[in-house]
Amino acid sequence: MADAVTLEVESGAATITLNRPDSLNSWNEELGRDLAAALERAGRSPEVRAVMITGAGRAFSSGADLAEQRAGAEGEVPDLSLRLRELYNPIILSVRELEKPVIAAVNGPAAGIGCSLALACDMIVAAESSFFLLAFVNVGLVPDGGTTLTVPARVGAARATEMAMLGERVPAPTALEWGLINRVVPDADLEAAAAGLLAQLAGGPTRAYANIKRLLNRGPYAGLAEQLDAEAEAQREQGRTADFVEGVVAFAQKRPPQFRGE
Repeated sequence: MADAVTLEVESGAATITLNRPDSLNSWNEELGRDLAAALERAGRSPEVRAVMITGAGRAFSSGADLAEQRAGAEGEVPDLSLRLRELYNPIILSVRELEKPVIAAVNGPAAGIGCSLALACDMIVAAESSFFLLAFVNVGLVPDGGTTLTVPARVGAARATEMAMLGERVPAPTALEWGLINRVVPDADLEAAAAGLLAQLAGGPTRAYANIKRLLNRGPYAGLAEQLDAEAEAQREQGRTADFVEGVVAFAQKRPPQFRGE
């Protein structure tokens, strides 16, 4: 079986690839643990001076693997905060705290926790056909992965509220116009454009980049750890609602959910 995440290093540049293309790189426990390990290796390696995260196949990441949650949703009530606190939230923090630049090369859908991961990165280069989606509300959940902080920090409260409450796709060109991301390129040019930016950063002043990140983490991203914890608590509450059960079942049955506010 292929690793759920791969790590390649060349000329000071590390490429981390989410590698579950058959499920559009949805997050299960294996992917989360592999991603955490890849980030840890990139962070401690003196050879690595810049990091890129991308997805294999036709997606960056479609978000959480709901197949892992159906059994709990249909039977025992799941505690959705556990996976966040134990695995996903430390990943988001590690991206922000990594003392090296991290870019996201978004090659397709970036939804749910996949969107959260991209938005935690320092810069985002996106293919023209890609899109960003806070999909949580569509299954009766709240945004997590730090997006209740990172999205308003990037685009302001009005657009953050729209993304969080409506759960609609934001196409890459619109995301660029809003300031959600940094660059949009034709699909065929994404690999070269992202590689060029990664090489530029890998050849740059690494210690300056580290201090820039520290300062930004005191400014726009201040309070991220506390916000991640608050999101996890809210998600725990939402996991106990009938609306979440309906959202997951409706997703599995490929039909619109019938929420009752319960």
